[in-house]
Amino acid sequence: MSYVDGFVLAVPKANIEAYKKMAQLAGEVWMEFGALSYVECLANDVPYGELTSFPRAVQATDDEIVVFSWITYKDKASRDEIMAKVMADERLKADMANMPFDAKRMIFGGFEAFLER
Repeated sequence: MSYVDGFVLAVPKANIEAYKKMAQLAGEVWMEFGALSYVECLANDVPYGELTSFPRAVQATDDEIVVFSWITYKDKASRDEIMAKVMADERLKADMANMPFDAKRMIFGGFEAFLER
């Protein structure tokens, strides 16, 4: 079964184009090193829930848009190998130092798939 890294974050609306540029480069790098897929999504139907929701999870403000993204890999071993290469890649160093969002509010984690269709 495949392995997935998932991310949820809030990007200021004023920084969406900068985020898209960063994501385009990141996607190219991840795919070059062997990721099976790289997906970035902007929220357009994510209501603010009373107890839980995507916006609440990342403390999104009215001037931010929630981003939901994921990267798939063959397995966790492949993910670990690819991630090491990505983190060492010089093309992403400047973006990682100047992210167009508050990385402290980003939620991320790795997941092992148990069902795929």
